[in-house]
Amino acid sequence: QVQLVESGGGLVQPGGSLRLSCAASGNTALISVMGWYRQAPGKQRELVASIDSSGVTNVASSVKGRFTISWDKAKNALYLQMDTLKPDDTAVYVCHAQRIRSTYWGQGTQVTVSS
Repeated sequence: QVQLVESGGGLVQPGGSLRLSCAASGNTALISVMGWYRQAPGKQRELVASIDSSGVTNVASSVKGRFTISWDKAKNALYLQMDTLKPDDTAVYVCHAQRIRSTYWGQGTQVTVSS
């Protein structure tokens, strides 16, 4: 089992920045991919960014150039640096991990971009 706990969400003005963190615990060995998804009210969950164990990233076009994903394996932590935030970025952001054939999800952290 892998447990994922997100932190760092909050209320920020348009153009501002936030850094999300996801702490992984439990059987974290052999995690092959970690990522961030988000779900806004009335919308489907969508991939924001992912990173594999080799460091290869996949970033959604809607956030490319504004968001940066990173994975500190020594600390079992995943990060999402979000810059130049827009109101459309408002959503619950959820951490994800893929380990062999199992998928794990965190509880999510709310990000609200509003003036």
